[in-house]
Amino acid sequence: MARQNMDPKKKLLEEKVINLSRVTKVTKGGRHFRFSATVVVGNRKGLVGMGTGKANEVNDAIAKASKAANKNVTRVALQDARTIPHEATGKVGRAVVLIKPAKEGTGVIAGGAARAVLELAGVKDIVSKSLGSNTKVNVAKATLEALKSERTPAKIAALRGKKVEEL
Repeated sequence: MARQNMDPKKKLLEEKVINLSRVTKVTKGGRHFRFSATVVVGNRKGLVGMGTGKANEVNDAIAKASKAANKNVTRVALQDARTIPHEATGKVGRAVVLIKPAKEGTGVIAGGAARAVLELAGVKDIVSKSLGSNTKVNVAKATLEALKSERTPAKIAALRGKKVEEL
C-alpha cells in the first residue's frame, strides 16, 4: 500500500477566483498573451488568504494563484464566530475599504471582491463600503488588510499587560 502525499490545508480551504484577465506583452515578433489570476482561499472559520499568478494557460494561472494564496493564509479575529470586533479601514493603492460590525441576521453587505474575501473568512454579519478606486485586486487586498488590523479584547489586554476582566 502506497501512502499518498496530500497537503492537509488544501482539503480544508475553499477557493474563489476574483479576477481573471488577459495580459499582453508586445514584442518585436508580435503580441504575447498570458493570463493573470487572483484567487482568495478560506475555510469560513477565520482563515483567509489571497494570491496572484500568471501563466500561458488559464488553468495554470489559477493553480499558481491558488498555491500563492495557500502560502499567504492568515487568521482573522472573529467575534461570536459571526462578525468582527470593531470598525476598521484598509488601504491599498487608491482603494479604501471600510468594514463595520453588524447585528445578527444582517448578512454580508459587501460587493464584488470584498464580498468574496469576507465570506471565505467566515464573517456572517458585516457592513462594508468600498471608497476610492474599485480595482478588484486592490479592493480585495484592502479588505484583507482591514481584517488583519482587527484586535480582540484578549489582544488589547495582552498589549496593556492586563486581564480581559480589567478592561
